Amino acid sequence: MGCINISFINKLSLKHVTKSLIVITILVTIISGNLCAQSKNPSPLHFPTPKNIDNMLFYVQRDPNINTAIYTINYHENGKIDKSNPIKAYWIRYAEKGEKKDFTYIQRKFAYGIESKALNNEDFELQFVSYKKLPLTLKKTDSDQKYHVFVNVNQKKIQVEKIFVRIEGGSFWLPNVKYAEVTGIDISSNKIITERMLLK
Repeated sequence: MGCINISFINKLSLKHVTKSLIVITILVTIISGNLCAQSKNPSPLHFPTPKNIDNMLFYVQRDPNINTAIYTINYHENGKIDKSNPIKAYWIRYAEKGEKKDFTYIQRKFAYGIESKALNNEDFELQFVSYKKLPLTLKKTDSDQKYHVFVNVNQKKIQVEKIFVRIEGGSFWLPNVKYAEVTGIDISSNKIITERMLLK
């Protein structure tokens, strides 16, 4: 019986281990890429940015179309804010040649409308009628003496400029909401940030 060539066996083992590591590395890369794509899950739509809109506080965009909900300060004719109804909201229907259109009754009462409560002479608590777990604050800031909307997301206070809601299917009453993103100015750093949250 011949002698076993230990060196040859070691070479074979090393070759198999190397191949295994390469395969594992490739699989991990593929899986990581898929997970990253799933976590980003961007909308297939290209959304316009609303411009030159008087008294706009922020806007909301969502699938399945590019129509945009605009939220502005509701002033009286004397230039003072309407404390009983401080927010005026409507559509810019970019999918229909940019037509401005009021929310329907159902949209206002069950989807995109805002409820408000006065906190003092200048501050208001705001809530979307469809999602009351995200309280917003409307307040006049000392820096520019203008009204802005603020929200806390992921332990960050943000001056809201845009909210995006990613929807994949479902219906008006039961949309399949994947996530929401709030974009605005991070109060602590004064930089533009986007924070994502899952709506539960």
